[in-house]
Order: sequence, then structure tokens, then C-alpha cells
Amino acid sequence: MPIHDDSKIFEHLALESAQAGLSWYTILRKRENFRIAFKAFDPEKVARFGDKELNKLLGNPGIIRNRAKISAVINNAQRFLDVQNEFGSFDAYIWRFVDGRPIVNEINRKEDYRAKTEISDKLSRDLKNRGFKFLGSTTVYAHMQATGMVNDHSANCFRREQIIGMY
Repeated sequence: MPIHDDSKIFEHLALESAQAGLSWYTILRKRENFRIAFKAFDPEKVARFGDKELNKLLGNPGIIRNRAKISAVINNAQRFLDVQNEFGSFDAYIWRFVDGRPIVNEINRKEDYRAKTEISDKLSRDLKNRGFKFLGSTTVYAHMQATGMVNDHSANCFRREQIIGMY
């Protein structure tokens, strides 16, 4: 489903960066722990995390305790706020990569699913240029799917037409 709420978009970015190289099942099992540890994914609160909070997170068995990934979430919160200041909202920034409307892909077979696209390559490069971490093209494409920027529901899925009807 298309998401336009900045706090939800930040939550998805944080979870996507934590998921890199891991299964989604692992992240989803720990999602509530992540919400608690990262202050309900409030980017203003997370952006202020320092060494004390970082060390506390590294000791938290309820989340992925990878220093680089935790540091990336904190860094990305800071960059997220920079983008909000520049564009008025992160939503305004990120949805411009798809002209404000979900891309609808024709998915009939398993082979039709993609891991990344030219748009996810472009968005990933732009995010990296802005200082974001752990958001390569494949991770960004998964984020685009999760936030509804891309409609990859199969042709026979009831949700596909519901989402198309929203736009």
C-alpha cells in the first residue's frame, strides 16, 4: 500500500537497512523490539542518539546488534531530517522518483519479479550522495515495494487492482 507518512517511511527505511543480508522473517520477528529501541522510529529522537544510546542498542538482544547497521539508522535519521528540511517532507522527496504515483509492474510469473530497477539505482545513488548508509539499490527497491511506490502485486492478486484504483 502506498505510504505517505514520514514516520512510517522512516520506519521502513530503518528496517530495510537492518535487513540487508538477512531474511525478512528475522526482522519482522524483531520489529516491535526495534520500535521500542528506536523510539517508535521518531527520526528527531533517533538523530540525537549518541554513544550512550549506541552502546545500549549493541547490548539489546531484541534487535540486530550490528554496530554498522545501528550507526546507519542513527546517521540515516540525521540525513532524513536534512531531506525533510530541504523538501518539506521526506514523502515529497522520495515520491518524486516515481512522479508521485506507484509504478505498476506486470507480474504474472515468479520470473517477473525484480530485485532492482533503474529507478532504485537512481534513488539509491541520490540517497548515498546525501550521506545515507546501508541503502543499496536492492534494499531501496524493497523499500519502494514496501511503501507502495512500486505495485508488484501479481496480476491475479486482489490488492493490485485496489491500489491501482487509489490513483
